[in-house]
Amino acid sequence: MRNRILFVLAIVGLLAGLGSAYLYSLHKRPLPPVFNPAPNPYAKGIYANGIVESYLTSGQNINVYPEVSGRVVRILVAEGASVRQGDPLIVLDDSIQHATVEQQEAQAEAALALLEELRAQPRPETLEVASAQAEAARASLKSAQDQLDKQQRSYTLEPKSVSKDSLDNAINAVKVARANLEVVQRQLELTQAGAWIYDVRNQERQYQALSKAAAASQALLAKYTIRAPEDGVILSITTTAGGYISPQGTYDTYTQSQAPALVMGSVARYLAVRCYVDEILLNRLPPPEQIRARMFIRGTNTSLPLQFVRVQPYVSPKIQLSNERTERVDLRVLPVIFRFEKPRALNLYPGQLVDVYIEAT
Repeated sequence: MRNRILFVLAIVGLLAGLGSAYLYSLHKRPLPPVFNPAPNPYAKGIYANGIVESYLTSGQNINVYPEVSGRVVRILVAEGASVRQGDPLIVLDDSIQHATVEQQEAQAEAALALLEELRAQPRPETLEVASAQAEAARASLKSAQDQLDKQQRSYTLEPKSVSKDSLDNAINAVKVARANLEVVQRQLELTQAGAWIYDVRNQERQYQALSKAAAASQALLAKYTIRAPEDGVILSITTTAGGYISPQGTYDTYTQSQAPALVMGSVARYLAVRCYVDEILLNRLPPPEQIRARMFIRGTNTSLPLQFVRVQPYVSPKIQLSNERTERVDLRVLPVIFRFEKPRALNLYPGQLVDVYIEAT
């Protein structure tokens, strides 16, 4: 009985082994790829990594940085919004600068008031007082002169009728009254002349200086509202209300580096592609008027023809990576900029990586 069981088990094991061998010997048909790899459409084509950008004169997106530092109070736009040149985008806390503007404007107004006061001289009331003082001085001189004349006539008729001391006092009183009249008359002329021209000029300079300081503070106050430098679309906002930004940008928690407060793109019907051509392939580039290229969008079987725009004539270290295992990073590349019309049935965004083939000579 035991031998029979062992024999049956051996037969079952043999059959299982033969079945497994047969099943593993069958070749499974591979699944078709979701999309085909980007083929080289040219007999002699140069491959290059490309990145989609907004189509601008500079060929790059617009990085918006604030000109002053401060805490973000409000963000007035959202990512994807279209803006016009001069539209407010971000408002920073301007309370301190606003108080500074008010202080300097008040100082300029005070300087203007003093300048107007100098220009309005002589004051009518002051002129009336000076005229009255001059009139009183003339009256005093006339009184002293009349008193002297009386004593001199009496002295002429009878020398003993007037003492020498009284006559001398009358003469001195006339001299004092005449000198006092001259002083008062000069004071009247000074009052009538108004403010000294040099005082007016000095006050004008002070008013101009304070006005310019107030205008500079007002211009600096306007910097606390970040506005759109051009017509475009908001591609990225890297800050939030309550955050702190400076002319160096804002701190990006994920990359742990400084980033622009906003990134803007164009609203044109074109997009640009910036390609990086390996330095060892530069001698194979055709003349600019003969350059033809085609772009392949990753993840699809779609390709688009590209229109040559320009070459950025500066070979720089490679910074745009494709994350391929065989990719070299210790080389330098030449940026070549193309453009293409936005396809209606396909979503393409600035920052997207694409494959580009350029027809070589």
